[in-house]
Amino acid sequence: MSTAPVTELLQRAAGGDAGARDALLAAVYPELRRLARRLLVGDRMRQQIEPTELVHGAALKLIGQAQL
Repeated sequence: MSTAPVTELLQRAAGGDAGARDALLAAVYPELRRLARRLLVGDRMRQQIEPTELVHGAALKLIGQAQL
């Protein structure tokens, strides 16, 4: 994944562009899931939480912070 398009999408999303926010999520979601899977490997929490849940929880926290 190239960082240039992601950086541009971040800037546009920060400016309130909902389409850029959606495109950003689509661009980084697979990588976030991969990182979450790696993070949970061998962890006792792995039995209690799936990578998808971890990514969704993080996204909800980030979206919630933007709305404060």
